[in-house]
Amino acid sequence: MEMERINENTIRVLLKNEDLTERGITVLDLLGNHKQIENFFYSILEEVDTDHQFQSNDAVTFQVLPNKNGLELFISKNAPASGTPINDLSDTDHEAVSDILKKQLLARDDNAQQESTAADSDDEYGTYLNDPDTPTKEIVLKLHDFEDMVQLAKILHLDGAVSNLYRYKDSFYLHLIFFVDETSESSVKDEIAIAMEYADRTTVTPDVLSEYGKRIMEKSALELTRYYFK
Repeated sequence: MEMERINENTIRVLLKNEDLTERGITVLDLLGNHKQIENFFYSILEEVDTDHQFQSNDAVTFQVLPNKNGLELFISKNAPASGTPINDLSDTDHEAVSDILKKQLLARDDNAQQESTAADSDDEYGTYLNDPDTPTKEIVLKLHDFEDMVQLAKILHLDGAVSNLYRYKDSFYLHLIFFVDETSESSVKDEIAIAMEYADRTTVTPDVLSEYGKRIMEKSALELTRYYFK
C-alpha cells in the first residue's frame, strides 16, 4: 500500500491487488457490497491518518478509482476531491464503475481490431436489450458460490449473448440473455449446459433480481470476472 499526501485536505492511497487480497477485499466487493467496502475504507483511513486530522472531521468523503492493478482511494476532508463519494454510491454509479471496468477489459486486449469489435458488439447488444421486439432466450442460474463463477468464466465464452451477475439473499445469480438472431439453438443449449456444471436452475426470475437483488456486473459479467479473477 502506498500513501501520498496531496494537500492538507486530500490523501491518495494506492492499493494493489495484493493489498486487497491481504485484507480480504476484492473488486467484486467494490461493485456489490457497499457496507463492507465502506468499513474497509475507514480502516484504511485509520492506518494512514496517523495525526487524526481526517478521522476527527465529520466531512470526510471517499472516492475510488479502480484500475487493473487494484484501486486508487482518495480521502478528502472539507473539500471534495474528484470522483464518486463512496457514501453516496447509487445504482447508477455502480453502473458507471462497471463501465470503467469494461473499458479496462477492452483496453487490455492486445489486438486493436478485436477491441473495436468487442466494443461495437457491446453497443449493439445494448441496443438489442432496449428493443422489445428483439427475440431472446433468458435463463437465471443460481451459483453454488462465487468461486464457481470464477471457474465458469474461464471456460464459457458467450457468442451472441450478455451476462449479468446479481447478489440476492446471500447467493449469487447469473442471468444469461441470448439473442436468438445472433446465435444458434445448438450453441445456446451447449452454453447453458456448460453453465449448469457450475450452477443450478432456479425459480428466481429476472424481474425479482432486478427489483430486489443487487446487480454487481451488467452485460459483461463473465468477461469482467475472467479479467479480474484469473
